[in-house]
Amino acid sequence: MDLDGTPDVATLLEAVESADADVREEALDRLASAAWRDEDFAVATARAVPELARLARELPAARADLLRLLADLAERDDWPEDTQLPPVAAELPSLLSFAQDPDPAVRDSVTALVLSCRHLDALPLLRSRVAEEPEPGVRGHAVTALALLEPGDWRRALLADPEPPVRLAAAEDLLRTVEPPFPHELVDICAAAYTADPYDLDEGHWAPAPHRRFSDRLLDDPEAALRAAAQGVPLAHEITARWRDREADVLPYALRDLEDGELHRLARLCQNLPEESWAPVRERVRPLPESERAAAVTVLARVRAPEAVGEAVRLVTDDPGAPPGPYSVVLAVRAVTEVFGADALPVARAVAGRIGRTHADLIRVLERYPEVALGVVDEIAALVPRYEGSHAWAAVELLGALGPAAGEGAARALREEATGGAHSSVAVYAAMAHHRVTGDPALALRLLEEDGPTRWPAFAAGLGPAAAPLLPHFEPLLSPDEHPVTRARAAHAVVSITGRVEDTLEPLAHCAADAGIHHTDRLAAVRALTGIGPLPRFAVAPLRATAQSPRRVVEDLGGGPEQHPDYVLREAVRALLATA
Repeated sequence: MDLDGTPDVATLLEAVESADADVREEALDRLASAAWRDEDFAVATARAVPELARLARELPAARADLLRLLADLAERDDWPEDTQLPPVAAELPSLLSFAQDPDPAVRDSVTALVLSCRHLDALPLLRSRVAEEPEPGVRGHAVTALALLEPGDWRRALLADPEPPVRLAAAEDLLRTVEPPFPHELVDICAAAYTADPYDLDEGHWAPAPHRRFSDRLLDDPEAALRAAAQGVPLAHEITARWRDREADVLPYALRDLEDGELHRLARLCQNLPEESWAPVRERVRPLPESERAAAVTVLARVRAPEAVGEAVRLVTDDPGAPPGPYSVVLAVRAVTEVFGADALPVARAVAGRIGRTHADLIRVLERYPEVALGVVDEIAALVPRYEGSHAWAAVELLGALGPAAGEGAARALREEATGGAHSSVAVYAAMAHHRVTGDPALALRLLEEDGPTRWPAFAAGLGPAAAPLLPHFEPLLSPDEHPVTRARAAHAVVSITGRVEDTLEPLAHCAADAGIHHTDRLAAVRALTGIGPLPRFAVAPLRATAQSPRRVVEDLGGGPEQHPDYVLREAVRALLATA
C-alpha cells in the first residue's frame, strides 16, 4: 500500500490494522509524526484519539507505538484556537492495565502516557513501577515520571541503586532542582551512572518540561560540566558551544572522545588554543585515515602543522570527484590560506590552475592572493555567466575584490552580465562589482533603482556618496515606527552615503545592543557604528555585557570549522567600544 504524500488519518488508521506488517509499520511511522507535524494532519490525528486508544487495546503488535503517540498528543499544547479535541486523559483508565504488559516497550509507553496526562490518580502505579519494574531503562523512566509528579526525598534513596539508569534518573531529577554550582556528589553520580551505561546524548527524550537531561543541566555550570567530562561524559564541544574561552580546558576530552565526523568541530576549537596546546592535536590527527584527510588538514592548519600547505595542494590537484568530497576540500583550503597567508601561495597557484574545474567556493580563496588571481583573470571573467555550481557569484565577487586591476576584460564581462544576464540576482552583484572595477556607479544605481534599492541596503551603503540618488528610498525607513533591523539597515545606507550621524547613530545602536536581534544584523550594525562617532549612552552597558559575558551570546547550530560567530561578534564589539 502506497502512503506517499500526506494521506488522511482514516487511511492510516485502516492501515494499522492491515495484515501486511510493512504497511502497518509505515502507517505507524506516519502517525508517530503527527504530534509535531503541521496543524491539519496533527489536528486530524488528535481527533482520532478514541480510535487510537481502541487500536492500542486491540493490537498488541502496535500497542507501544500507539500509546507513545497518545502521550505525544497529550503533551502538545499549541493547537489552533477554538479547536475541540477529545481529551487523551479520558482514555487513560482503559489503558493503565498495560503497565503490566509483558513487553517492556509497552510498559515504558504507559509511563510516558501517565506523565503526559499529569494523571495524579496513577501515582500508586508509578510507585509500583519504580519498586518492581525489572527492566532498568524502563524503571529509570518511571523514576523520572514519578519525580516530576511527586518530588520528594524518596529520590535520594535511589542514588545508591545497583542499576545505572535508575541512579542516573534519581540524580538527574535532583540536579534539576538545585542551582549552580552543583554538588560534586550529584555530578559524580550522574557521570558514573552514564559511563556505566552510555547512550547518545543527542537522542530525543520523552519527558516533558521541567525535566532536563543531566548533560544539558550540567552545562549551566561549566566547572561541573568539566568535572563530568573528566569522568568520561562526552561534553567537550557542548561546553565550548555554551561558554567562552574554555577551549584549552576541554581539549583533552575532545581528543579522547574524537569520533567520525567531528574533526570540523575540533578545527573550530583549535582556532582559540594557545600554542602550547598544539602538539597533542597534531599527534592525534596526523595518523587519521585517507577518508578523513581533508578534515584532518583543516585541523592541522589551525594548529600550524607545516605539512598542511602541501596537503592542501594535493587536495586541490587530486581528482575532484574522489573522496573526501569537494566542499571538505574548500574548508581545508580556506583554513590553510587563512592561517599561512603568503606561505600558502602554492595552494593559491593550485587553485588558479583549476579555475572552473573545481568547487566554486575555491575561487573566493584567491581574494587573498590578487597577484595569482590577476594571472587568470580572463578565465575568471569567463565564469561570470556560468550559474551552475554558483561559479557566477564567486567569479563576480572575486572580480569586484580585484578592483581596477581586474581590467577591461573583467569590466566587460560584468557589464554584459548586469545588462543581459539571465539571473537578476547575479546582475545586481555584477553591477556592484562593475562599479568597483571601473569606478562608475551608473550601472549599479540603475539596477538598484529598478529592483528596489531597499532590497539591497548593503549595496547602497557600498556605493557611498555615489548612492545619493537613492536617499529618498532610505530616509523614510529611519522612522521609529519601522522594525529595528529595517531602521538599522537604512541608517547604515544613509550614514555611508551622507556621513550624517544625528539620525543614524540611534537606530544602529539599538540594533547593535539588542540581544534579541539575529547576530548577523547585530554584527552589521556594530561594524557600521565603529569609527563614525560617539556611541549613544543607552547602548554602552548592553554592548559591554556582550563583550564581557563568559557565556555565549550567540548560538551556532552549524558547528562548522569556521570561527564561532559569537567570537566574531565579541571582537567586533570590543573594537567598537575601543574606538567609540
